[in-house]
Amino acid sequence: MSLPVAFRADLHSHSTCSDGSLTFQELILLAKQADLSALSITDHDSITAYPEALDFAKQNNLLMIPGVEFSAMHLGKSVHILGYSFDLQSASIAHLCEKHIKRRKERNLQVLEKLAKHGMPIEEQDLAQHPTIGRPHIAQEMIKKGYVKSIEEAFKKYLGDHKPCFAPGNPISVEETIEAIHQGKGLAVIAHPHLIKDSNLLYDILQFPFDGIECYYARFPEQEHNRWLKLARKRNLLVTGGSDFHGDAKPTIRIGSSWVDKGLFDILYQHYLQHS
Repeated sequence: MSLPVAFRADLHSHSTCSDGSLTFQELILLAKQADLSALSITDHDSITAYPEALDFAKQNNLLMIPGVEFSAMHLGKSVHILGYSFDLQSASIAHLCEKHIKRRKERNLQVLEKLAKHGMPIEEQDLAQHPTIGRPHIAQEMIKKGYVKSIEEAFKKYLGDHKPCFAPGNPISVEETIEAIHQGKGLAVIAHPHLIKDSNLLYDILQFPFDGIECYYARFPEQEHNRWLKLARKRNLLVTGGSDFHGDAKPTIRIGSSWVDKGLFDILYQHYLQHS
């Protein structure tokens, strides 16, 4: 007799509503195939997968909470912030998403201008099929045109932070982002602290009123997770975790490669039920 599968919730994933390669329906079905019990789709600066994704997840017996991943800037460096369990009718969340759409459009134009100056022209209409355009979509177009051989090469040589074709765009602050999430009755979480190498930056952002920290992330080893779990306990922060699944854009990251258990998920789920 086979043993029951333990409850696993992947709280960090992306669909075609931002820079993932799967639709939210395909993502939900893949989560079921991976024996996940719960999921959150955290598209970049977008909640357009919702509320349809919630309904589709329910139809497929998968628990789900609303999620989003916002980009912010602090001390001149990029900080990613996850929002969970917010009211989908929130004006503050909608306004912040709209602000990011404008920011991304302006930034993308700056990136395309820089690419053209480096002899790698890409037209705006080449990217028009994507609902939300980010650097991974530009990297994919660079591959199609033969400028680079992989997304990794595109970022390493041209599109990564502070590389020749990088453009920061108009920054949105950590304070504004947290405030918008809280106004939307949501929970604000520091995304993938594993990737923050600047200790001064980390110390500084920990002074902001975050609700939680993403302690389990992607394929990082257990000792890395333990470091952030200790910090979460010390600061009395909620613990979240997820794979950061993108599909083709990050082919080595599988759905469910990081997750949280039922106890941790239920805290976020109950918050959503109480405030939605």
